[in-house]
Order: sequence, then structure tokens, then C-alpha cells
Amino acid sequence: MKKTLTIAGKEYGTVWLAPMAGSGDAAFRRICKEHGADYMTTEMVSAKALCYGDKKTPALATIKDYERPVAIQLFGSEPENMAKASEILLGFSEKSGIYPAAIDVNMGCPMTKIVKNGEGSALMKSPEKAAEIVKAMVKVCGDMPVTVKIRIGWDDHSRNVVEMAKRLEDAGAAAFCVHARTREELYSPGIHPEYIKAVKEAVSVPVIGNGDIFSAKDAEKMVNETGCDGVAVARGALGNPWLFEEIHMGKEFVPPTKKERLTEALRHFEFMIEDKGERVAVSESRAAIAYYTKGLDGSAKIRGLMNTSETADEVRHILTIFMQGDNHR
Repeated sequence: MKKTLTIAGKEYGTVWLAPMAGSGDAAFRRICKEHGADYMTTEMVSAKALCYGDKKTPALATIKDYERPVAIQLFGSEPENMAKASEILLGFSEKSGIYPAAIDVNMGCPMTKIVKNGEGSALMKSPEKAAEIVKAMVKVCGDMPVTVKIRIGWDDHSRNVVEMAKRLEDAGAAAFCVHARTREELYSPGIHPEYIKAVKEAVSVPVIGNGDIFSAKDAEKMVNETGCDGVAVARGALGNPWLFEEIHMGKEFVPPTKKERLTEALRHFEFMIEDKGERVAVSESRAAIAYYTKGLDGSAKIRGLMNTSETADEVRHILTIFMQGDNHR
């Protein structure tokens, strides 16, 4: 795998964290960055909510200096809103002095509540509108690159990603992250890497491969089969941020012990408290911690205790008690 790629004249590493709604928050990104994620993308941010001044939305678009390079992802279906939201994001950056590496367009989310509004992967069915969105964003973003997260099509009858990518590149897209499934397939069955290869051969900008990367071998296979410029890890990193180290190190990688996994789960929880406060962190950490404990002896008991925990001290106590057990792998 190549060590670097270039987007709009700037050089980045090739092992990325893909955007994940509900999981890819600042705390998780912080953990992944520490474990070797070269480039990350925020959870998707509603362009419409930004334009209408929703008070909760800016938090999703807030990035920290230590997590850069990181892109902010927008979702929406109207070129005007997407352009205005991009301007708003740039305004945030001017005030904070912390700029994203790019503004990313979500054309890959398969969630029903998103696609029913013509957003996310529904844009695969509207190539002209998709191109208008990119063109409008590029116009207001200036030197800030506009990138696109995309799927290979809407369903088996419309695998149009190659045509879409060429059209979007013409509109100004600076890079693509391609999830090698259709919207209809969601996250199963297996991926179709040949479409990533076809996109790579059709465009001149960087192409990042995404889908079913759960090990270093998966990443290597993705690159070898498609010629993509880098890989974007998503579900594979949940509870396993060491995956970035594994991809970077290959055979030299040593898997974490049980104690190391639980210690990292606790650190992740503490970062969530910093960002969201105790009440929200306790609630949202249940899913995050379940990923860290998956497959460990006593994991079911941990999940049960976590589901009834109400305070940060309870969560700390649960993880500490299980941490005191053996350190087998």
C-alpha cells in the first residue's frame, strides 16, 4: 500500500477512518487518531439544520486541532443549502482557526430516514442534482477541497458509480471514497471491489476503497484488487481502533490484551464525558463499550451491568472490576 496520497496539493496518509453516523463522534475519532488513523471524517452533518440555525448541529461539525486532518461531512439534497452550509462551516473555521482538510458530501448513507428526503445514497438516482451540489459547494469553498463519499449505485439495476464519479469530478470533486455496495445491499452480502477499480481507472483524483475492512489482510486485498489510493475503515474500527496499527504494521502487529481493551474502553468513555457530559456519555457509551468487550469472557455480564448503569462512577467500577481479571488475548 502507498504511504501517501495527494488531495488538492496536500499530502495525506492512506489509512482513513470513514464517517459513521452515531459512532464516529469526537471521542471515537480521538481514539482512532491515537492508534494511527491518517485522515478522518466527522459524522454526517445536516446542511438544512445548519442553514436553519439548529442549536445542536454545530457540535457535530466541531473539530479539534489534535484530530486533524479531518473532513467535515455534509448531507442534503439542495445545492443552495449545501453551498450555504459550506459557507457556515468555513465561518466556524475562521472563528476557531481550525480548518477541516475538506468538506465531504454524503452520497452513501443508506438509512431510510435520509434517502426518503432524496439525501445520502438517494443522490445516486439523481446524477444531475449531485453534480449541481458539488459544483455549488466548490464555488463557495475556494481552496477548501470538496470530496465525495459514494456507493456503487442504488440497486443492482443501476450500478452507475463510474458515470457518477466522472460527472462529479468534472463538477470539481477532489477525491472519492467508494463503498463497494449498492444502497439496496446496505452492509451485506460481500463487496464488489471491481467497481472501485473501475472508478480508479476512470478518474484522475484519489480514490479511497471502503467496505468490509476488518483486518490488515482485508486492506491489502482491497488495494491489490482495485489499485485504490488508500482504504477507509468503518465498522472494523468499532471496539478495535488497533486496526489502524495493524494495517500500518502488518505482521509485526501484536493484538491487544483483555486488559488493554478494557483500559481503552474506559479512556473512550472518559473522552465522551469531556465532550458530552456525564448523562449523555453514560447512555451512549453502552454501545461503544459493547464493541470493546465483544468476544471477551464475561462480555454478556458487562453488557448487562452497563445497561443498568446510571452514573460515570458505576461505569468506571464495572470496567475496573473486569480489568482486574487475567490478561489473556
